[in-house]
Amino acid sequence: MTLTDTRVDDTYPTRITGTPEHLPRVHPTVWGTEADGPIDAATLANHETKGYTVVDDMLSVGEVQTYWQELVRLSSDREPAGDERVIAEAKTGEVRSIFDVHEISDLIAELVRDPRVLDRARQLLGSDVYVHQSRVNYMPGFKGTGFYWHSDFETWHAEDGMPSPRAVSCSIALTDNYPFNGGLMIMPGSQRTFVQCAGETPDDNYKASLKDQRVGVPSEDDITKMAAEHGIDQFTGQSGSALWFDSNIMHGSGNNITPYPRSNIFLVFNSVENALQEPFAASAPRPAFIAGRDSTPISR
Repeated sequence: MTLTDTRVDDTYPTRITGTPEHLPRVHPTVWGTEADGPIDAATLANHETKGYTVVDDMLSVGEVQTYWQELVRLSSDREPAGDERVIAEAKTGEVRSIFDVHEISDLIAELVRDPRVLDRARQLLGSDVYVHQSRVNYMPGFKGTGFYWHSDFETWHAEDGMPSPRAVSCSIALTDNYPFNGGLMIMPGSQRTFVQCAGETPDDNYKASLKDQRVGVPSEDDITKMAAEHGIDQFTGQSGSALWFDSNIMHGSGNNITPYPRSNIFLVFNSVENALQEPFAASAPRPAFIAGRDSTPISR
C-alpha cells in the first residue's frame, strides 16, 4: 500500500542539517476560555504564560492507593522481552515505562474519561480531544534514571506527524514528589519557543529513544540559553497531585538515587483538530501504542 503524504506546510522544521535555531511559537498555549471548563480565568492566564498548571489533590488518598496497586499489577504481568509496550531500563532491565495503558487497564481507561481529567483537557485545548499517548512511569529508589531535557512536541512533530503544539500532558503523581527523588524539572514560559534539533531520525528510533533519547534533544548551548531566559521550576508535592503541561515546554528529570520511588500516570491529550499526519522528519510513523492515530473524540 502506498502512503499518501498528508503533511501541511511545516511551521516547526526540525532534525535539520544546519545550525538549530529558536523559532517563535505561532500557536496559543491555551485554546479555551473560562466558560469551557473547571479552570478559572486567572489560572488559564497563568497557564498561557508559564505553560503549566499544578492541581493539588486531584486524586484522593484512596484513589492513589488503588492506582498504585494497578501499577504494581501492570509491571508484574508484563515482561520487557514479551511486550513491545513495556520499556526496560537500559542498565538494569527493570520496567521503566508501560505504554498504551488506557487500552490495557480498565481503571486507567476510566481515569481518561473522569471529568476532573477530561474536562480540563478539553478546556485547555478548546475542542474535543483524544489520547495521543498514555503510559505509566516507574522510577524506583536507587535505580531510577531520568529523562534528558527535551520538548515532547519536537518528537511528536518529527516522528508522529503532529502538526501544531495543540496537545497537553497530565502527569498524575502516585508517590510523593520531592526535590531530591528525580522530580520533573520544567522551564516556565519555554513553550513559547520551538527549539530546533539537529540530526537525521534513524529508522525505528523509538526503540532506543524511549530508553535513552539521543536524537531530538537540544544542544547543551541551547539548554543553557533557555534556562538563562526562563529559569527552572520543579514539580513537587504529595501523591494525588497532577501537573498539566504544554506539549512544547522544555522539561527533564534527574536520576533517583534516594530510597524514595517516584511513579506517575502520564496521559497526553491531543485536539481532534490537530490529528496526526505523516511524520515531518522521519521515514515512517511510530507505532500506535506510542502515538495514537485514531482521533475519535473521547466520550464519557
